[in-house]
Amino acid sequence: MSQPITGFHQRLSIPFDFPVFFHRDTFSPENSVIANTIDRLHENRRHRVMVIVDQGAARTWPHCTSRIEKYFKAYQDTLELAGPVEIVSGGEHAKQNLSGLTTMIDLMAKRNLARQSTVLIIGGGSLLDVAGLAASLVHRGLRVVRMPTTVVGQNDVGVGVKTGIDLYGNKNFLGTFAPPFAVINDFDFLDHLPDREWIAGIAEAFKVAMIKNQRFFTFLCRNAQILRQRDAKAMERLVIECAKLHLDHIRTGGDPFETGSARPLDFGHWAAHQLEVLSGFRMRHGEAVSIGIALDSYYAMRLGLITEKGLSNLLTGLKTAGLPIWSKCLTMLKPDGVLAVLDGLTRFQEHLGGPLTITLPAPIGARTEVHTMDYNLIAEGIKYLRYA
Repeated sequence: MSQPITGFHQRLSIPFDFPVFFHRDTFSPENSVIANTIDRLHENRRHRVMVIVDQGAARTWPHCTSRIEKYFKAYQDTLELAGPVEIVSGGEHAKQNLSGLTTMIDLMAKRNLARQSTVLIIGGGSLLDVAGLAASLVHRGLRVVRMPTTVVGQNDVGVGVKTGIDLYGNKNFLGTFAPPFAVINDFDFLDHLPDREWIAGIAEAFKVAMIKNQRFFTFLCRNAQILRQRDAKAMERLVIECAKLHLDHIRTGGDPFETGSARPLDFGHWAAHQLEVLSGFRMRHGEAVSIGIALDSYYAMRLGLITEKGLSNLLTGLKTAGLPIWSKCLTMLKPDGVLAVLDGLTRFQEHLGGPLTITLPAPIGARTEVHTMDYNLIAEGIKYLRYA
């Protein structure tokens, strides 16, 4: 006779909350937003803070180390620097293997950080990913305050709940879900970006507008030219609106840690991630996203989900903003003659498991999911975009 089964059902509910600020001149000693943010729980103690700065940001930020040190001195009753400011290599190459991750962990170990210590990460999306991953592993999770310095960092990566590095030819193969303690977006950093980085971040705004907000999509199309020309006010509006749409989805979408098989905020990313790999990561993430959403929007048009006019408006908006809609990487073939970019569909599905789930606009400003993709239609779209 079988023995009765003894068991218990455990349910935990852990709330996450974090503020997201948009500001300028945050390292002015007269500006208390950083100090107040790190001390937002009012724990009546000095906070040990390790500061990591992206080398790229440091090059265009005069006297960054002395400015940070001066700020901490001004708030020494609240803040304590946990060792010297670390200037580290950022960019996509920083997250392409384990060495960048282990370097970050080593730096944190040498600072003798505790669970309630804070890591202030100042840099682009790649540094936020790799340093954030390291911080999520040390002591099972340090407090992280993100200070993104790029457009894509401020309007997308920085306000999300994920970390990751690339391994085995897969984007973000290794990573964690680790919401930040806070996010501080300082628009001053954007003023010093190279044109290519400024423009690349615009793609994420088109991405989220296509599936979330038709009004925002219209704004992007109408202002594409001045965005390309580095109009600061237009970019500030883009960053805030795009970040808010991302935050709204994470908060209300019902699956912030992606336990299901759909990733709406990764519209266009099955191709984008694969294009980055095929280009040897010479293609910026935003550039790849632009091509990816152009390809999937063509596919949506052929399914009757958006109109030809809607597709035309998107492609014109992307090109006017200075973004690409085609790359020769789209035509690369595997030894068996199959388009190499199609491997992105397999990797996209493997990342979450379950049925293949691709988000498409239906119509612009709304979305639907499909579970199969017609390779012939994808090839047709690649040919169309080449001459569009």
